[in-house]
Amino acid sequence: MSRLMHVTTGPYAPPAASRELVAVSADGSRIHVEVHGPEGAPAVVLAHGWTCSTAFWAAQIRDLAVDHRVIAYDQRGHGRSPASRVCSTEALADDLEAVLKETLAPGEKAVIAGHSMGGMTVMAASGRAVFREHAVAVLLCSTGSSRLVAESTVVPMRPGRLRTWLTKHILGARAPLGPVTPLARRILKYGTMGPGSAPHMVEACARIVHACPTKVRHAWSQVLDLLDLDHGVRELKVPTVVVVGTADRLTPPVQARALVAALPHCVDSAELPGLGHMTPVEAPELISGRIRELVATYATIKEGA
Repeated sequence: MSRLMHVTTGPYAPPAASRELVAVSADGSRIHVEVHGPEGAPAVVLAHGWTCSTAFWAAQIRDLAVDHRVIAYDQRGHGRSPASRVCSTEALADDLEAVLKETLAPGEKAVIAGHSMGGMTVMAASGRAVFREHAVAVLLCSTGSSRLVAESTVVPMRPGRLRTWLTKHILGARAPLGPVTPLARRILKYGTMGPGSAPHMVEACARIVHACPTKVRHAWSQVLDLLDLDHGVRELKVPTVVVVGTADRLTPPVQARALVAALPHCVDSAELPGLGHMTPVEAPELISGRIRELVATYATIKEGA
């Protein structure tokens, strides 16, 4: 792909991985995985959202890899993971299972953080044996389990069938996003970030989102439109923290409140003033700090490390 897939300088430039590997999912899909940080350190697994890639977590990787083993992977069709004809929440769960099996020793625990569709991945996998074997705690950032299109506020009008129809067609548009222009940055900032987001944050997100292939973006928008993972929320029984920005238009605070109410073991939640949907980029230290807290409270280093 000739289009720049991420920024190459500054705090959001992805650091080089300690090693790269491929996890093979249940249907044979090949999932690109990066491992950062020292072997034997407490493990953290990062699952990015729709139209993003491992580059989205650059700030968290830089911070946490100093004293954690950070595992980040590209969702199928995103980043360096090839596209698949299969797009479903079950496939997302399969892929996360494959990553956990490939990177963690039997019984080894990890804190798992999911942003947006990455959080939905966690919910989809929550009842599976492999997930329960390895997940010790979870951070859900800017995500939801159902009614995503109906409750999105990307279209500035009253809730109802017309807003839902317009939102569905905007998010599911087949048109290519094109180059990252000043207008493209303004549109992306409006839809996905808080009004106070700094230009370098907007640029980092724009490069990542615009690099997502149009067909992949459209295919996964259809999955999100029909999403119903309320049962997965009830199965997510590990300690869980929920974070959302008050200016999030894609998964607004009403989504986070529903998660908090339904989770069996929600240990904390936060609504971050003025932040939009891209919380790990908009508040990098805060999100890294939440992950560190979960590791310090719940995670253990694998035996023999």
